Formats: sequence, C-alpha cells, structure tokens
Amino acid sequence: MKRGDLSPVLVNIGFGNVVSAARVIAIVTPGSSPMKRLREEAKKRGKLVDATEGRRTRSIIVTDSDHVILSALQAETITQRFAEGKEEGVQKNQKSHAEDGEEA
Repeated sequence: MKRGDLSPVLVNIGFGNVVSAARVIAIVTPGSSPMKRLREEAKKRGKLVDATEGRRTRSIIVTDSDHVILSALQAETITQRFAEGKEEGVQKNQKSHAEDGEEA
C-alpha cells in the first residue's frame, strides 16, 4: 500500500454527516416494503444510524458492516457525491504518485 492510498474517501450524506465510500454497499430509496423491513430489522439489531436530523428519510445507505444509515438526501444526490468523491480520490492519488516520481 502506497502513502497516497491511506486517506479514505468520505462522502457528505447531509447535515455534516459523512460516510466512508469504501464501506458502502448500496444506496436505496426507502419506499418499498423490503426496505421498510430492512430498516426495522436494523433498528432491532442496534445497527440503525439516523442521519436525517428529524427530516423525512429519502434514502437508505447499507454498509459492509450491516449498518443501515438513513439520510434526508435523495439517493441520486448521494450517488452523485460518491462519483465526485471517487474522482477526487483518484486525482489526489495520481497527484501523490506524481510527486513521488511514479507513474499513476
């Protein structure tokens, strides 16, 4: 692992809350019955994180640690932020390699 690879890509999911992009498995909309069940089961297991600040849940983020995170932002908005964050991470990584005299 190279020096530039150590910093995780954090993505804003609303109201100053961030999540590590590497840990996210899925970003889904909360309307369907299976998603409502997923939310309730996570609450029973103590794996539910409510990042909505009291607002309506507009997306559900599922992580590799089985945590379920509720966000007040639309799934599309979060997806765009993930894409932007990954692009910035790649650019930062390429810059770091260039400074080290390596090719990216």
